[in-house]
Parts: sequence; structure tokens; C-alpha cells
Amino acid sequence: MADIAALNTVYNHFMTTYAPNGINTKYDTHKKSELRGVYNSIVKLNKDAPLFLLDTSDEAKEFAVNLKEGARSLKNVISSVSSEGDESLLSKKSVSSSDESVVTADFIGNISEDGEIPSLEIEVKSLAKNQVNMGKFLPQDEMELQPGTYSFDIRSRDTDYEFQFNINEGDTNRTIQEKLARLITKSNIGVKASTITDDNGNMALRLESDDTGSREESDLQFLVSDEKSSKQTGTVEYFGINNVDTLPANSSFILNGEERSTASNRFTIDKIFEISLNGVSKEGESASIGLKTDVESLTDNISNLIEGYNSFMNKAAAYLDSQPYSNRLMREMNSISSLYKDNLSSIGLNIADNGTIELNKDALANTAQGDDALQRFASIRSFTSSVLDKVNKVSIDPMAYTQKTVVAYKNPGKSFTSPYVTSNYSGMMFSSYC
Repeated sequence: MADIAALNTVYNHFMTTYAPNGINTKYDTHKKSELRGVYNSIVKLNKDAPLFLLDTSDEAKEFAVNLKEGARSLKNVISSVSSEGDESLLSKKSVSSSDESVVTADFIGNISEDGEIPSLEIEVKSLAKNQVNMGKFLPQDEMELQPGTYSFDIRSRDTDYEFQFNINEGDTNRTIQEKLARLITKSNIGVKASTITDDNGNMALRLESDDTGSREESDLQFLVSDEKSSKQTGTVEYFGINNVDTLPANSSFILNGEERSTASNRFTIDKIFEISLNGVSKEGESASIGLKTDVESLTDNISNLIEGYNSFMNKAAAYLDSQPYSNRLMREMNSISSLYKDNLSSIGLNIADNGTIELNKDALANTAQGDDALQRFASIRSFTSSVLDKVNKVSIDPMAYTQKTVVAYKNPGKSFTSPYVTSNYSGMMFSSYC
């Protein structure tokens, strides 16, 4: 049980501190063949790698994990603007919406032989809602509960979770409410908690479900209770965190003249479009969804790619002062961009002094309007391919860019594989807890 608790602590620390938004995407799932390829790459990389001692400072740990996460994020951006199964990058179709404040969409299907993709007309009646529990507003500097160990349960996603905490002498409503807000949110159980202050300076806890819509077996997404608590009870009633302020609800919309309802504001239609409902339509008005042209789609993909690329470069540059080896990564990325500098500049992508790419939207638009637009955009595909190769290597071995001391080199021709050397960064995360 102690090992499981330590593992949970490490995972929660990683998801809330390093992982971007703590959110995984469909591009973080992989086939067995892809995972086997990653493993083989790690084995090959480490076959003749020397033994070394790492810098185990907190700054080095943060840099290594953030570097890997940055590489993962950029790889996901490239995947998101590329069609599955298509050898050419940046080939994903873009979707237009006549009213993005009401609905937006992504194309996730394949073009059929006849090239016919259905258009959609959507009128949104109401959005799917989260469940919100609103606690009692209490004076921040007071505390009526006696010191001791308390606990309560939250049932979420068909699982019961028990939360234990201490109230000590000198604790106030504010300190305990802030503690509970952190405890619940970082537990990653599908419920987020926060504190709210009213006009009189009183504070209350607000609990909100991650999921929207009504569940089949219950109208509620989560339940809070201390009836079966293993420790002292009374906190649920005292803080009022079982008071449901907003009931979860399904969305309601009209799709091509047919009334529909979903538990989420994001869903797929016929495995072709992934729809996001963003707002309620004006009475009697609908939003039109359709595919953009190849050139328009490519222009959108380029814009998204540049945003992801610049984010990766800025994250790496943030450690130039504290992690001197990060200069190596910056030089390698700048070396890639310099190879395509002239071609990129000709279509409106200018390499800045700090290695990021400045997007000239007017020049890009002019390029897109030319008859040879697809040919002129070929250089950005080659550039993207080179960047993808680099971020794959960074993702496999982020430790290559951390400060370390070589202890011994392996005997050439008689070395043995040590496939987990590149995962030293994960061990550094565990070392603080185990």
C-alpha cells in the first residue's frame, strides 16, 4: 500500500506540475508496433552509450521533464495537422464554420472515392453543463470545528475516493478550504475545487465536475458524503460541499433538421467531423460546417505548426541560463531552420534571432493565392519532417541535453544493452518520494 501511495503521489506531482494542462490527447495513444519501435530506438541508442553521473538538482529534474513534455507537445501538434495514413505532412483538411462562437469542427475522416463530404447545419439550443456544488460562505479567520483528523468521501466516475486531512490549532476556514481545494483538484478524480470570496470577505468551496451531462444511473456526476467516514465527520455539513448548485445537463441541438442530444459539448459525427459546441444559437439561426480548400487547409496547418514550434523553442530557451547544455538543443534546432531559411522566408515564414519563426500572414496569404501554392509550400513540409525527427530524438533521450559527467566508456564490440538509461529523468522524479 505504501508503494501505491508513493506512486500516486509521483503521478499527481507530474500531472499537476509538468504535464501541460494535465491533459492527454488521442495522439498520446500508440499502436504496439509504434511502442516496439520506440523501445528498439532506445536499445540502439544505449548500446554504446557511456556511463555517466547526472546533475540531480531540482532545476535539472524540472528541465529534463519539461524538455520531454515540450517535445511531446510539438510532436502532437505536428500529428494534429497531418492526416492519418498520409505520407505527406501538414495534409489534414481544415473545416470552416459560419459562426465559430456557436460551433467549430475538425475533420477526422478520410476523403471518399467520389470526394463527397457532407455539409452540416447545426442550431444549438443549449450546451451540456457540468455539475457544480457550492459550499457555505464562512468567515475566513474563524473555525468552529475542533482540532483532529477528519475525512469525507467523493463518489466520481463510479469510484469512491476518501479524503483525509487534519485540522490543527490555529487553522482557519480559509486555510482548510484552500487545503481541500488543492487536495481535491490534484487528486485527478474528475472533480476540480476552488475557493470563492463574496463581497463581505467570506469564503466558500466550489466543486465542479470535469465531465458534463447526466449519467445514466444518476443525474449527478459526483456525490460528497461523510456518512461512512473512517475518521471524524462533520466537515461536509460544515463547509456545505454537498450542496448542488447546478445540475449536470446534456446538450440540445438540431443537426440537419433532426433534434439531437449529447452528454458532452465535444463529439463526433459519422467518424468524419469532431464537433465542438461553443455557444447557443440565435433563435432560428444555424451554423454551417464544411471543408476548406486544400490551400486554405494547408495555410491553417502551417499557422498551427508555427505556434507549436515557437512554444517549444521558448520553453527550451527559458533554461539557457540555468542549464548550459540547453544551448546544444538550440543550436541543433537553429541548424535545421537555417537549412530552409530562404525557402521559408519566401512564403512568409521568417527565422528570428532567437530561433523562433515569425509568421507574415500577408505574405503567406499571397503565397496561398498563387497557382503554384502547393509546390511553393513543399519546403515547409520538408522542414516539418526534419523537426519531427529531432523532437522524436529529444523525446526518447531528453537527458542528452542535461549536464552530466562521463564515468566510463563501454568496451567497443563487447557492450551490452541498457535500454532504460534514457529514462533517468523518471527516476529523478521518484527519488524525492521513495
